[in-house]
Amino acid sequence: MARITFLEAIYQAQAEELERDPAVFMMGEDIRCNVFGTTTGFVERFGEERIRDTPISENGFIGAAGGAAMVGMRPIVDATLSSFLYPAMDQICSIIAKSRYIYGGQARLPLVIRSCMFYGNSNAAQHSDRPYPMFMNMPGLKIIAPSDAADMKGLLKAAIRDDDPVMCFEDGTCWMNKAEVPDDPDFVVPIGKGDIKREGTDITVIAIAGGVNVALKAAKQLQGEGISVEVIDPRTLVPLDRELILKSVRKTGRAICVDPANRTCSAASEIAATIVEEAFDALRSPVVRITTPDTHLPFSPHIEKPLYPSVERIVDAARRLVGAVQYQSA
Repeated sequence: MARITFLEAIYQAQAEELERDPAVFMMGEDIRCNVFGTTTGFVERFGEERIRDTPISENGFIGAAGGAAMVGMRPIVDATLSSFLYPAMDQICSIIAKSRYIYGGQARLPLVIRSCMFYGNSNAAQHSDRPYPMFMNMPGLKIIAPSDAADMKGLLKAAIRDDDPVMCFEDGTCWMNKAEVPDDPDFVVPIGKGDIKREGTDITVIAIAGGVNVALKAAKQLQGEGISVEVIDPRTLVPLDRELILKSVRKTGRAICVDPANRTCSAASEIAATIVEEAFDALRSPVVRITTPDTHLPFSPHIEKPLYPSVERIVDAARRLVGAVQYQSA
């Protein structure tokens, strides 16, 4: 067990799987020069055939990865920023997501598409998207969005070993956060299983990716006010661990969904709808979503940062739900 950062967890997961399985290889923009520190020494260690730089052509190299996966390879595609996935939407949605279905199960596409969500740092509108909800709406893709280093390593290793296409959304606000991570090369976190990051009895907060760390800070503050918050991290958005979420909401009777993505059709919206459909009888107050407004993100940090879920917004919502202040729609 070692205490490592989120970025180091990505590095370890990739290195261990490249070492374990010769069918695993990496491709993407500027991975040989190790832009974000997750491929340090990979060319020297695994060779140029397995660590491949690509042109700036997402539709081309993500499509090539889909073809490689169909013939037995296991590519890890580093698409750098999540906002850069849009040029490859045709390959991801028309080919990679559908091929197993349209070929009657004869085609397997064991590939991982990694991309970071580089928001909250004045990266402006074209580099700050959190687009996982768009891909949740596309059948045929599994989606992971870890919030700490241990889950990052375990889920990425599980994704690389999975026979279906997996999209890995890596929250840049978590990059430098450290956690205890097992050294076992076979340590994996099952895809589709959420985790209780903090137990509580008054309110369930279901938080996505970097929203988990914000929710944990809010829970700590609310504890001082006598409000006990349970924080659930789904870790995987597709498939979603609905059973864990509903079990917690039935215990507390209140729910807040915290999601850094834009509000409309967000992961928070799907979770809120699930709670209302399947646990309405247990609710003692309305389900609240704390998300980013439906707007593109400005460059100015003074305008950008208040748009995201914050400790203050969660604390305010929690106070309303338990009746500490008069309820108003969030």
